[in-house]
Amino acid sequence: MTESKSMILGCAGKSLTRDEIRFYRNECPWGFILFARNIGETEQIRDLVAAMRDCVGRADAPVFIDQEGGRVQRLRPPLAPNYPAAGALGALWRDDHDAGTRAAWLMARLHAFDLLRYGITADCLPVLDVPIEGASDVIGARAYGKEPRAVIELGRAAAEGLMAGGVLPVMKHIPGHGRAFADTHFELPTVDASIGELQRHDFAPFRELNHLPMAMTAHVVYSAIDPKNPATISGKVIEKIIRDEIGFDGLLMSDDTSMKALSGDFPSKAAAILAAGCDLVLHCNGVFEEMAGIASRTTGLEGKSFERAERALTYIRNRDVADETEIRAEFASYFDAAA
Repeated sequence: MTESKSMILGCAGKSLTRDEIRFYRNECPWGFILFARNIGETEQIRDLVAAMRDCVGRADAPVFIDQEGGRVQRLRPPLAPNYPAAGALGALWRDDHDAGTRAAWLMARLHAFDLLRYGITADCLPVLDVPIEGASDVIGARAYGKEPRAVIELGRAAAEGLMAGGVLPVMKHIPGHGRAFADTHFELPTVDASIGELQRHDFAPFRELNHLPMAMTAHVVYSAIDPKNPATISGKVIEKIIRDEIGFDGLLMSDDTSMKALSGDFPSKAAAILAAGCDLVLHCNGVFEEMAGIASRTTGLEGKSFERAERALTYIRNRDVADETEIRAEFASYFDAAA
Protein backbone atom coordinates (compact mmCIF):
# COMPACT_ATOMS: atom_id res chain seq x y z
CA MET A 1 0.00 0.00 0.00
CA THR A 2 1.32 3.45 -0.94
CA GLU A 3 2.17 5.75 1.94
CA SER A 4 -0.52 8.38 2.54
CA LYS A 5 0.50 11.98 1.97
CA SER A 6 -0.32 14.81 4.35
CA MET A 7 -3.23 16.25 2.43
CA ILE A 8 -7.01 16.21 2.04
CA LEU A 9 -8.27 16.94 -1.48
CA GLY A 10 -11.52 17.63 -3.27
CA CYS A 11 -12.54 16.81 -6.83
CA ALA A 12 -14.07 18.81 -9.65
CA GLY A 13 -17.44 17.16 -10.20
CA LYS A 14 -19.86 14.37 -9.41
CA SER A 15 -17.54 11.61 -10.60
CA LEU A 16 -13.78 11.27 -10.88
CA THR A 17 -12.09 12.07 -14.16
CA ARG A 18 -9.38 9.79 -15.54
CA ASP A 19 -6.80 12.43 -14.64
CA GLU A 20 -8.08 12.62 -11.07
CA ILE A 21 -8.03 8.84 -10.69
CA ARG A 22 -4.46 8.67 -11.94
CA PHE A 23 -3.43 11.60 -9.76
CA TYR A 24 -4.99 10.23 -6.55
CA ARG A 25 -3.45 6.81 -7.15
CA ASN A 26 -0.01 8.34 -7.58
CA GLU A 27 -0.22 10.94 -4.80
CA CYS A 28 -2.35 9.02 -2.26
CA PRO A 29 -4.00 11.77 -0.18
CA TRP A 30 -4.89 10.78 3.38
CA GLY A 31 -8.49 11.91 2.91
CA PHE A 32 -11.01 13.66 0.67
CA ILE A 33 -13.64 16.38 1.02
CA LEU A 34 -16.99 16.88 -0.72
CA PHE A 35 -18.73 20.14 -1.64
CA ALA A 36 -22.11 20.96 -3.15
CA ARG A 37 -20.70 20.60 -6.68
CA ASN A 38 -20.00 16.94 -5.91
CA ILE A 39 -23.51 16.16 -4.65
CA GLY A 40 -26.16 14.68 -6.93
CA GLU A 41 -28.26 11.72 -5.90
CA THR A 42 -27.81 8.85 -3.49
CA GLU A 43 -26.04 6.25 -5.62
CA GLN A 44 -23.87 8.88 -7.30
CA ILE A 45 -22.55 10.08 -3.93
CA ARG A 46 -21.90 6.53 -2.76
CA ASP A 47 -20.12 5.72 -6.01
CA LEU A 48 -17.96 8.86 -5.80
CA VAL A 49 -16.97 8.13 -2.20
CA ALA A 50 -16.16 4.52 -3.05
CA ALA A 51 -14.11 5.59 -6.07
CA MET A 52 -12.08 7.99 -3.92
CA ARG A 53 -11.24 5.24 -1.45
CA ASP A 54 -10.46 2.80 -4.24
CA CYS A 55 -7.88 5.23 -5.66
CA VAL A 56 -5.86 5.20 -2.44
CA GLY A 57 -6.49 1.56 -1.59
CA ARG A 58 -7.82 2.34 1.88
CA ALA A 59 -11.35 1.47 2.88
CA ASP A 60 -10.96 3.70 5.95
CA ALA A 61 -9.77 6.81 4.07
CA PRO A 62 -11.84 9.57 5.69
CA VAL A 63 -14.23 11.56 3.52
CA PHE A 64 -15.10 14.98 4.95
CA ILE A 65 -17.96 17.38 4.42
CA ASP A 66 -19.21 20.66 5.93
CA GLN A 67 -22.59 19.67 7.30
CA GLU A 68 -23.30 22.22 10.02
CA GLY A 69 -26.92 23.24 9.48
CA GLY A 70 -28.17 26.65 8.47
CA ARG A 71 -26.41 28.17 5.47
CA VAL A 72 -23.44 25.77 5.61
CA GLN A 73 -24.93 22.41 4.72
CA ARG A 74 -23.81 20.49 1.64
CA LEU A 75 -26.45 17.74 1.78
CA ARG A 76 -29.93 19.17 1.24
CA PRO A 77 -33.40 17.65 0.80
CA PRO A 78 -34.15 15.01 -0.30
CA LEU A 79 -30.68 13.71 0.63
CA ALA A 80 -30.88 15.10 4.19
CA PRO A 81 -33.26 17.46 5.99
CA ASN A 82 -32.56 21.16 6.30
CA TYR A 83 -31.30 21.74 9.83
CA PRO A 84 -31.22 24.94 11.89
CA ALA A 85 -28.05 26.96 12.24
CA ALA A 86 -25.95 26.74 15.41
CA GLY A 87 -27.27 30.15 16.44
CA ALA A 88 -30.78 28.69 16.77
CA LEU A 89 -29.43 26.01 19.09
CA GLY A 90 -27.75 28.75 21.09
CA ALA A 91 -31.01 30.68 21.39
CA LEU A 92 -32.74 27.56 22.72
CA TRP A 93 -29.83 27.00 25.15
CA ARG A 94 -30.16 30.53 26.54
CA ASP A 95 -33.81 29.81 27.37
CA ASP A 96 -33.21 26.29 28.66
CA HIS A 97 -29.64 24.97 28.99
CA ASP A 98 -30.66 21.31 29.12
CA ALA A 99 -32.94 21.57 26.10
CA GLY A 100 -30.35 23.39 24.03
CA THR A 101 -27.60 20.93 24.88
CA ARG A 102 -29.83 17.94 24.14
CA ALA A 103 -30.92 19.43 20.81
CA ALA A 104 -27.29 20.00 19.81
CA TRP A 105 -26.47 16.35 20.53
CA LEU A 106 -29.56 15.12 18.69
CA MET A 107 -28.84 17.23 15.61
CA ALA A 108 -25.26 16.00 15.41
CA ARG A 109 -26.41 12.41 15.87
CA LEU A 110 -28.80 12.94 12.97
CA HIS A 111 -25.95 14.33 10.87
CA ALA A 112 -24.14 11.07 11.54
CA PHE A 113 -27.12 9.03 10.30
CA ASP A 114 -27.31 11.25 7.20
CA LEU A 115 -23.61 11.16 6.37
CA LEU A 116 -22.89 7.47 6.89
CA ARG A 117 -25.74 6.67 4.52
CA TYR A 118 -23.45 7.93 1.75
CA GLY A 119 -20.15 6.66 3.17
CA ILE A 120 -19.09 10.09 4.49
CA THR A 121 -17.21 9.61 7.75
CA ALA A 122 -16.07 13.07 8.93
CA ASP A 123 -17.94 16.33 9.53
CA CYS A 124 -16.24 19.73 9.87
CA LEU A 125 -18.22 20.48 13.02
CA PRO A 126 -18.41 21.84 15.72
CA VAL A 127 -17.74 25.51 15.03
CA LEU A 128 -16.12 26.72 18.26
CA ASP A 129 -15.60 30.35 17.25
CA VAL A 130 -17.00 32.99 19.63
CA PRO A 131 -17.96 36.08 17.61
CA ILE A 132 -17.76 39.61 18.93
CA GLU A 133 -20.02 42.50 17.92
CA GLY A 134 -19.15 43.87 14.50
CA ALA A 135 -17.13 40.85 13.36
CA SER A 136 -17.47 39.53 9.83
CA ASP A 137 -20.67 37.60 9.19
CA VAL A 138 -18.63 34.73 7.74
CA ILE A 139 -19.17 33.08 11.14
CA GLY A 140 -22.35 34.81 12.33
CA ALA A 141 -25.15 32.34 12.98
CA ARG A 142 -22.72 29.46 12.43
CA ALA A 143 -21.60 30.13 16.02
CA TYR A 144 -23.55 28.79 19.00
CA GLY A 145 -23.36 32.12 20.76
CA LYS A 146 -21.27 35.11 21.75
CA GLU A 147 -20.27 33.76 25.14
CA PRO A 148 -17.70 30.97 25.59
CA ARG A 149 -19.88 28.89 27.92
CA ALA A 150 -22.61 28.38 25.29
CA VAL A 151 -20.02 27.46 22.66
CA ILE A 152 -18.31 25.01 25.00
CA GLU A 153 -21.48 23.21 26.08
CA LEU A 154 -23.13 23.04 22.66
CA GLY A 155 -19.87 22.30 20.84
CA ARG A 156 -19.17 19.42 23.22
CA ALA A 157 -22.69 18.04 22.69
CA ALA A 158 -22.34 18.25 18.90
CA ALA A 159 -18.97 16.50 18.90
CA GLU A 160 -20.30 13.75 21.15
CA GLY A 161 -23.36 13.29 18.94
CA LEU A 162 -21.20 12.84 15.86
CA MET A 163 -18.86 10.39 17.59
CA ALA A 164 -21.78 8.40 19.00
CA GLY A 165 -22.87 7.92 15.41
CA GLY A 166 -19.42 6.91 14.18
CA VAL A 167 -18.51 10.21 12.48
CA LEU A 168 -15.25 12.07 13.08
CA PRO A 169 -15.76 15.66 14.33
CA VAL A 170 -13.43 18.50 13.30
CA MET A 171 -13.53 21.54 15.57
CA LYS A 172 -12.93 24.85 13.83
CA HIS A 173 -11.39 27.38 13.44
CA ILE A 174 -8.61 26.97 16.01
CA PRO A 175 -7.50 29.13 17.88
CA GLY A 176 -10.60 31.26 17.14
CA HIS A 177 -12.15 33.12 14.19
CA GLY A 178 -14.73 35.10 16.13
CA ARG A 179 -12.88 38.44 16.14
CA ALA A 180 -12.10 38.49 12.42
CA PHE A 181 -13.46 41.59 10.70
CA ALA A 182 -12.91 40.16 7.22
CA ASP A 183 -14.05 37.04 5.39
CA THR A 184 -11.03 34.77 4.96
CA HIS A 185 -12.46 33.43 1.71
CA PHE A 186 -11.52 36.81 0.21
CA GLU A 187 -8.91 38.53 2.41
CA LEU A 188 -6.64 38.06 5.41
CA PRO A 189 -7.96 39.49 8.70
CA THR A 190 -5.80 40.70 11.59
CA VAL A 191 -6.95 40.41 15.21
CA ASP A 192 -5.33 42.91 17.57
CA ALA A 193 -6.75 41.63 20.88
CA SER A 194 -4.37 41.05 23.77
CA ILE A 195 -3.26 37.58 24.80
CA GLY A 196 -5.38 37.89 27.91
CA GLU A 197 -8.53 38.68 25.94
CA LEU A 198 -7.86 35.82 23.55
CA GLN A 199 -7.29 33.37 26.40
CA ARG A 200 -10.52 34.33 28.17
CA HIS A 201 -12.79 34.50 25.15
CA ASP A 202 -11.45 32.99 21.94
CA PHE A 203 -9.25 30.13 23.11
CA ALA A 204 -11.59 28.92 25.88
CA PRO A 205 -13.81 26.54 23.84
CA PHE A 206 -10.82 24.92 22.15
CA ARG A 207 -9.03 24.51 25.48
CA GLU A 208 -12.10 22.89 27.05
CA LEU A 209 -12.49 20.51 24.10
CA ASN A 210 -8.80 19.89 23.47
CA HIS A 211 -9.38 16.13 23.73
CA LEU A 212 -11.25 16.01 20.41
CA PRO A 213 -9.54 14.13 17.58
CA MET A 214 -9.25 16.84 14.91
CA ALA A 215 -9.15 20.60 14.46
CA MET A 216 -9.03 23.01 11.52
CA THR A 217 -6.91 26.18 11.66
CA ALA A 218 -7.99 29.79 11.20
CA HIS A 219 -6.50 31.87 8.38
CA VAL A 220 -6.23 34.77 10.83
CA VAL A 221 -3.29 36.88 12.03
CA TYR A 222 -3.11 37.38 15.81
CA SER A 223 -0.83 40.40 16.17
CA ALA A 224 -0.10 39.75 19.85
CA ILE A 225 1.39 36.35 18.94
CA ASP A 226 2.72 36.56 15.38
CA PRO A 227 2.08 39.86 13.57
CA LYS A 228 3.37 38.53 10.25
CA ASN A 229 1.72 35.16 9.66
CA PRO A 230 -1.82 33.78 9.92
CA ALA A 231 -2.25 30.88 12.33
CA THR A 232 -2.27 28.32 9.52
CA ILE A 233 1.37 29.08 8.63
CA SER A 234 2.58 30.36 11.99
CA GLY A 235 4.87 28.07 13.96
CA LYS A 236 4.42 30.40 16.94
CA VAL A 237 0.64 30.09 16.94
CA ILE A 238 0.65 26.34 16.33
CA GLU A 239 3.33 25.43 18.88
CA LYS A 240 2.86 28.08 21.59
CA ILE A 241 -0.90 28.51 21.41
CA ILE A 242 -2.60 25.50 19.79
CA ARG A 243 -0.28 22.81 21.13
CA ASP A 244 0.90 24.35 24.43
CA GLU A 245 -1.62 26.97 25.64
CA ILE A 246 -4.74 25.22 24.34
CA GLY A 247 -3.24 21.76 24.86
CA PHE A 248 -4.53 20.25 21.63
CA ASP A 249 -2.50 17.21 20.55
CA GLY A 250 -4.95 15.89 17.97
CA LEU A 251 -4.73 15.92 14.19
CA LEU A 252 -4.43 19.50 12.89
CA MET A 253 -5.56 20.35 9.37
CA SER A 254 -5.32 23.68 7.63
CA ASP A 255 -8.37 25.55 6.47
CA ASP A 256 -8.77 25.54 2.70
CA THR A 257 -5.59 26.59 0.87
CA SER A 258 -7.64 27.96 -2.05
CA MET A 259 -9.08 30.73 0.15
CA LYS A 260 -7.71 34.19 -0.67
CA ALA A 261 -6.50 34.82 2.90
CA LEU A 262 -3.35 32.84 2.10
CA SER A 263 -0.99 34.41 -0.40
CA GLY A 264 1.58 32.79 -2.66
CA ASP A 265 1.50 29.87 -5.06
CA PHE A 266 0.14 26.49 -4.04
CA PRO A 267 3.45 24.66 -3.64
CA SER A 268 4.65 27.45 -1.33
CA LYS A 269 1.42 27.38 0.69
CA ALA A 270 1.65 23.61 1.20
CA ALA A 271 5.28 23.79 2.29
CA ALA A 272 4.60 26.67 4.70
CA ILE A 273 1.61 24.91 6.27
CA LEU A 274 3.55 21.74 7.00
CA ALA A 275 6.65 23.62 8.15
CA ALA A 276 4.55 25.55 10.67
CA GLY A 277 3.37 22.33 12.29
CA CYS A 278 0.05 21.45 10.67
CA ASP A 279 -0.37 17.74 10.11
CA LEU A 280 -2.48 18.03 6.95
CA VAL A 281 -2.94 20.45 4.07
CA LEU A 282 -6.55 20.94 2.95
CA HIS A 283 -7.43 21.87 -0.64
CA CYS A 284 -11.11 22.04 -1.49
CA ASN A 285 -11.99 23.50 -4.89
CA GLY A 286 -10.97 20.55 -7.06
CA VAL A 287 -8.88 22.61 -9.50
CA PHE A 288 -6.45 20.05 -10.86
CA GLU A 289 -3.44 22.34 -11.37
CA GLU A 290 -3.74 23.67 -7.82
CA MET A 291 -3.94 20.16 -6.37
CA ALA A 292 -0.84 19.19 -8.32
CA GLY A 293 0.95 22.19 -6.82
CA ILE A 294 -0.11 21.14 -3.31
CA ALA A 295 1.03 17.57 -3.90
CA SER A 296 4.43 18.68 -5.19
CA ARG A 297 5.41 19.97 -1.74
CA THR A 298 3.41 17.64 0.50
CA THR A 299 5.28 14.94 2.38
CA GLY A 300 4.32 11.48 3.54
CA LEU A 301 2.27 11.27 6.72
CA GLU A 302 4.76 10.10 9.33
CA GLY A 303 5.95 10.47 12.91
CA LYS A 304 3.59 12.29 15.28
CA SER A 305 1.31 13.28 12.42
CA PHE A 306 0.84 9.64 11.46
CA GLU A 307 0.14 8.72 15.08
CA ARG A 308 -2.46 11.49 15.37
CA ALA A 309 -4.10 10.38 12.13
CA GLU A 310 -4.30 6.75 13.27
CA ARG A 311 -5.70 7.84 16.64
CA ALA A 312 -8.31 10.04 14.95
CA LEU A 313 -9.61 7.12 12.92
CA THR A 314 -10.37 5.18 16.11
CA TYR A 315 -13.10 7.75 16.86
CA ILE A 316 -15.14 6.64 13.84
CA ARG A 317 -15.07 2.91 14.47
CA ASN A 318 -17.63 2.82 17.26
CA ARG A 319 -21.32 3.51 16.86
CA ASP A 320 -24.13 3.43 19.36
CA VAL A 321 -27.37 1.59 18.68
CA ALA A 322 -29.63 4.65 18.67
CA ASP A 323 -32.91 4.38 16.78
CA GLU A 324 -33.02 6.96 13.98
CA THR A 325 -36.81 7.32 14.03
CA GLU A 326 -36.80 8.02 17.76
CA ILE A 327 -33.94 10.51 17.46
CA ARG A 328 -35.72 12.38 14.66
CA ALA A 329 -38.96 12.50 16.61
CA GLU A 330 -37.21 13.85 19.70
CA PHE A 331 -35.34 16.48 17.68
CA ALA A 332 -38.63 17.53 16.06
CA SER A 333 -39.94 18.36 19.52
CA TYR A 334 -37.32 21.12 19.59
CA PHE A 335 -37.02 21.99 15.89
CA ASP A 336 -38.98 21.04 12.83
CA ALA A 337 -36.21 19.96 10.44
CA ALA A 338 -37.81 20.06 7.01
CA ALA A 339 -37.72 16.81 5.09
